[in-house]
Amino acid sequence: DSAQLFSDYTGSHVDQYLAIVLDKEVISVPIIKNQISDGQGVIQGKFTSNSANALAIQLRYGSLPVPLKIVETRIVGPTLGEDSLQKSLIAGIAGMIIVIMFMILYYRLPGIVADTSILFYAAIAFAIFKYFHFTLTLPGIAGFMLSTGAALDANILVFERLKEELRSGRTLAQSVEQGWKRAWPSIRDSNIAALITSAILFWFGSTFGATIVKGFSLTLAIGVIVSLFTAIFVTRNLLALVLQWFKPKNYSRWFGI
Repeated sequence: DSAQLFSDYTGSHVDQYLAIVLDKEVISVPIIKNQISDGQGVIQGKFTSNSANALAIQLRYGSLPVPLKIVETRIVGPTLGEDSLQKSLIAGIAGMIIVIMFMILYYRLPGIVADTSILFYAAIAFAIFKYFHFTLTLPGIAGFMLSTGAALDANILVFERLKEELRSGRTLAQSVEQGWKRAWPSIRDSNIAALITSAILFWFGSTFGATIVKGFSLTLAIGVIVSLFTAIFVTRNLLALVLQWFKPKNYSRWFGI
């Protein structure tokens, strides 16, 4: 069989070169150090993690079943890339302004608190990006914007539960406490699911060399963790402080019920 043929060949060619050819192109020329009897060998050399991963992918999947033909070639210059990045940032800021306005109009007082916590969220997230010298690419910005939606989702769940408790006749303090307790399982599960998805995407990007996917998954995971922190600590404590200082009586006006 092929394993035996490979064993016989490597045994009779020790300390000689073995060329590995793929699609009529030599991709590696290692030296045979000893006989490979089990059909499994190890290529050693001065590899970087990227070059070793690229060679492993080539060896793992082999040649393509069909020939490749270049149909079209395009070059994207740095000016176009910078323009796309700037437009993405502008679109993100515009979307954030629309969301802030919606939260204020629909949730009233809690919406103002949520918008304030989102500003805290953005400040903390950008501080982390700055401290670890992350470069925000287009996929990274997409992951950050998606995690911003997750941060708002946690606040919306809490506020909807709060409004339900107020409608049932509970006091404001009881409604706030019960709202957090009832919303927490949904917030916890959704954020865990997002983190699991981010981990899978990061593994996929690391295994197959898809750095774009890695950037998206990393910023998404960081954003989800920071959003969970702001929802639990910032929004909750900020809402409690506001309600201690300002005790609204007209729930329809200040809570939109």
